[in-house]
Amino acid sequence: MATIILLAPLLGALICGFGWRLIGERAGQIIATALVFLAALLSWIIFLGFDGEMYQVVLLRWIESGSLSTEWAIRIDRLTAIMLVVVNTVSALVHLYSFGYMAHDDNWNHHEHYKARFFAYLSFFTFAMLTLVTSDNLVQLFFGWEGVGVASYLLIGFYYRKPSANAAAIKAFVVNRVGDFGLALGIMALFFLVDSIRFDDVFDAVPQLAQTNVTFLWTEWNAANLIGVLLFIGAMGKSAQLGLHTWLPDAMEGPTPVSALIHAATMVTAGVFLVCRMSPLYEFAPDAQTMIVVVGATTAFFAATVGLVQNDIKRVIAYSTCSQLGYMFVAAGVGVYSAAMFHLFTHAFFKAMLFLGAGSVIHAMHHEQDMRNYGGLRHKIPLTFWAMMIGTFAITGVGIPLTHIGFAGFLSKDAIIESAFVGSSYAFWLLVVAACFTSFYSWRLIFLTFFGTPRGDHHAYDHAHESPKTMLIPLGVLALGAVFSGMIWYNSFFGDHNRVATWFGIPHHAASSEEGATHAEAAAEDGAETQAADEALPEAGNLAGAGEAPSAAETEAHAEVAGLGPIGAIYMGPENHVMDEAHHAPVWVKVSPFVAMLIGFAFAWLFYIAKPSLPGALARNQRPLYLFLLNKWYFDELYDVIFVRPARFIGRFLWKRGDGAVIDGAINGLALGIIPALTRLAGRVQSGYIFHYAFAMFLGIAILITWMTLTGGAH
Repeated sequence: MATIILLAPLLGALICGFGWRLIGERAGQIIATALVFLAALLSWIIFLGFDGEMYQVVLLRWIESGSLSTEWAIRIDRLTAIMLVVVNTVSALVHLYSFGYMAHDDNWNHHEHYKARFFAYLSFFTFAMLTLVTSDNLVQLFFGWEGVGVASYLLIGFYYRKPSANAAAIKAFVVNRVGDFGLALGIMALFFLVDSIRFDDVFDAVPQLAQTNVTFLWTEWNAANLIGVLLFIGAMGKSAQLGLHTWLPDAMEGPTPVSALIHAATMVTAGVFLVCRMSPLYEFAPDAQTMIVVVGATTAFFAATVGLVQNDIKRVIAYSTCSQLGYMFVAAGVGVYSAAMFHLFTHAFFKAMLFLGAGSVIHAMHHEQDMRNYGGLRHKIPLTFWAMMIGTFAITGVGIPLTHIGFAGFLSKDAIIESAFVGSSYAFWLLVVAACFTSFYSWRLIFLTFFGTPRGDHHAYDHAHESPKTMLIPLGVLALGAVFSGMIWYNSFFGDHNRVATWFGIPHHAASSEEGATHAEAAAEDGAETQAADEALPEAGNLAGAGEAPSAAETEAHAEVAGLGPIGAIYMGPENHVMDEAHHAPVWVKVSPFVAMLIGFAFAWLFYIAKPSLPGALARNQRPLYLFLLNKWYFDELYDVIFVRPARFIGRFLWKRGDGAVIDGAINGLALGIIPALTRLAGRVQSGYIFHYAFAMFLGIAILITWMTLTGGAH
C-alpha cells in the first residue's frame, strides 16, 4: 500500500507528461488525477488505521560506496501518516480544481497543449514531496527535497512567456539553494561524525553528539547544536522563514492551484517536517532550539505586519502562510513537536481553501487580483464567499474560549501560543500580536472582496459568475477539514501526555516525565547500565573529538535515544514538560489569542465597513511606516544592494576583464599577431625560385653529413 501511494503520482506524471499524445490530453489529465485520488484514499486508510508502530518497506538497495550503505526504503510512522494525508488530500483536490481553473487560460492560445504539462508537473511535485516525507535516511530525504525544488521551479515559471514568472521561478530556485547548502552541510556533518545517514543510526548517536565538539569556520561548536543549526537553515529556505522568505510572495506568479499546493501541502511544509523528524537531535541541541524559536516568532510577526497593507489577494494569503509557518517553528523550537504538526495538519485545510477560494474570485473577475477593484462579490459568488468565510474563521481562530470547540485554527494556533508562554516569553508576545494582525488582514480581505460596492471594472463585476463544480467541490471538502479537523484530533495532537505519546508511538515508559526521572536516579546508582548504554553508541572513531561520556543520569533519561529502544515518530525528552505546563497556563493566556482575534476583527470592520476613508488617511499620515510595510521591510532592496549588485559587478568584471581581455584577448592576439607573422615568414621562404630550393637542399645535405660524422655515422 505504501509503495502504491509513493509511485502512483509518479506514474500519473509519466503518463500525462509523455503519453498524452497517444491517449489524448483529457485522458492524461483524468488518469493523473485518478492516481493521486487513489494515493489520497490509501493515505487515509493508513492514517486512520495506523497503530503507532513504525515499519519500513524496503524498495531496493541504493547506494553502496565505502562505509556509505543505504537502501531506498519507505518509513511509515505517525509523522509520515500525517504528511501522507496532507500531501495527497490537498494534491488530489488541487488536481480536480485545476480541471475548471485551467480550462480556458488566457496565457495560452487555444491550439496550445499546456494542460497535460501542467498536470504532469503537479503529479511530479506530489511524488517529490512523498519521497521526502517517506524517506528512511537523509540522502533519500535530500533527493525528495531537491525534487520539490525542481518541481516548484517548473510550476512557478509555468507561464514562461511572462518575464515576471521567469524571474520568480529563478528567484525561488536560487534562494532555496542557499538553504539547501546548509542542509547538505548538516547531512555531511552527520555522516562524518556518525558514519551513517539512516535516521535510526543518527538518533542512536545523538547523546554522544551532544558531548562532542567540532571546529567549523575556525570556531569551536557543539556538534548537536551545529548540525541542528545547519539543518534548520535548510528548513528556513523551504519554509520561507525570515531571511530566506523573499521567494514566497513572488511565487504567486504561478497559477493559483500551484499556490494552493505549495502553501498548504508541499514545499513550505517540508521544513517543519524536517525539524519534527529530527526531534531527537533538537532535544539535545538547546542553542539550535533557541534559534528556531526566535526566527519562527520573528517571522510570524514580520509576515503579519506586511500582510496588513498588501493589495494583491494572493499575496495577502501568501504572507499569512509565511506567518503561520513561523507559529509551527515556534512550537517545534519549544519542544512541542506534536503541536507543530497539529497546526501543519489543520493549516493545510484552511490555507488550501483560502487559496482555491481566491482562485475562484480571480476566475470570476476575469483574472483581476487587486482587492481594491473588488467589492460586493458575495451576491455574485455566494458559495465562494461562504468557503472564504469558513477559511477566515479557521485562520483567525474563531471558537469558544476555554473549550475544545472551534474552527481548526482556533485549537491548533492556541495550542502553540500556550506552549510559547511556557517556553519563550519573546515568542508568546510576538505570536499574540501576530494573531491580532492575522485577524485584521484576513477580515480586510473579506470586507474588500465581498462587501461594499463594486470599485473596479463594472463590466467584470456584471459578468462575474460562480465557478464550475470542479472548482467548488474541492472547496466544500476542504471546508469540512477547516471546521472539524481541530476538534476531532485535538486530543491526539495536544491532549494529555500519555494520549499524545500513544498516538505518536512513543514507548509508554518514555511518555512519563516522572518515570523518566525515576529511571535517571536508578541509573546513577548502577554503573553497569551506563556502560551498556555507552556500548550501544557508535564506535569512538566515528565521533572524533568527543568529550567525556554523558553522565549516568543523562544516558538513562534518554534511554530510548541511546539505542535501548524505539523513540516513536517524535521524541520529547523526560525533562521536556512544556506541553504539560501549557495545559495549566493561566486563563488570561488561554483567552489572549481570542481577544487578539476580536481586536483585529474590530479594527478591520472599523476601517473597511464603518469608515472606509480611514485607511487612506492613515496611510497618508503615516507614510514612512506605510511604505516600509508595503515594501516588505525593504528586504528585496537590501538584498539587491548586498548581493545582487555586487554579483553583477563581479560577473561583468570577470566577463569584460577576465573572459574578454585575458581569454579572448590571448586567443585573438595569437590569431591576429603571431600566426600572420609566421605565415609571412613561411611565404618568404617559399619564393618560387629554383636556385633558392637548390641552395636549401644543398644546405640540408651538408647539415645531415656533418651530424652523421659527429655522431658516428650510420650507427
